[in-house]
Amino acid sequence: FDPEHKKVCQDMKQPLSHYFINSSHNTYLIEDQFRGPSDITGYIRALKMGCRSVELDVWDGPDNEPVIYTGHTMTSQIVFRSVIDIINKYAFFASEYPLILCLENHCSIKQQKVMVQHMKKILGDKLHTQS
Repeated sequence: FDPEHKKVCQDMKQPLSHYFINSSHNTYLIEDQFRGPSDITGYIRALKMGCRSVELDVWDGPDNEPVIYTGHTMTSQIVFRSVIDIINKYAFFASEYPLILCLENHCSIKQQKVMVQHMKKILGDKLHTQS
């Protein structure tokens, strides 16, 4: 490990597409991707390790509350709002740089509106909404 890379030593003023980004796929899964449990601790761990892109597989949930899980599998579900709360708490724990939320959206329009409400309310001014 090059100790020089413990701190940011690159030019960080380039367009986002010019960088390799520490990302996490199926962040919510802590075991098997077909029948294992889902847990918010996956997001905490990834964000504490400096991950700058996390995946959220979002599906329609009960009581008009979107849920995160691997659809059409036996993995457990996490309430979307709970994951956004954790992201809000840990997004900038290890890094000041932007966090990309990769929303794999399988929700109805009705629950997509709920997702937007949760993100706006919980993330507030941390959420970048300009084109």
